[in-house]
Amino acid sequence: MDTLKPGMKHSLKWEVTEDLCTSRGNYKVFSTPSMTRFVEMASHYLVAQHLKPGQGQVGVVVNIRHLAPTPCGKEVRAEVELIEVDRRMLRLKIDVYDEVEKVGEALHDRFVVDLDKYEAKLKAKCG
Repeated sequence: MDTLKPGMKHSLKWEVTEDLCTSRGNYKVFSTPSMTRFVEMASHYLVAQHLKPGQGQVGVVVNIRHLAPTPCGKEVRAEVELIEVDRRMLRLKIDVYDEVEKVGEALHDRFVVDLDKYEAKLKAKCG
């Protein structure tokens, strides 16, 4: 995690498949819940390569604006930038584009966790 620095960037592309869509009139379009998942996955990939063994990460806040529709079958691209590191709290800015225009933007906070402690809490919840 020591290598995570503001200004780091990552990009991720997805094809908008039917399972990522909702219906709007006669069209199937990329849904907001799918865009939220896309933003979180793109952010996860940027952070994951910088974690030490025994560390994991969780998303804690996603503030997203879905700006324009993307039809099923088109491609979307997330451009992620790490903009803040405060100990284990990370803030990322994400812009989402389709083949024509910017279709979304988000701020996403992630937290680096100690996997042993995290899994112990889950085990306690499961009984």
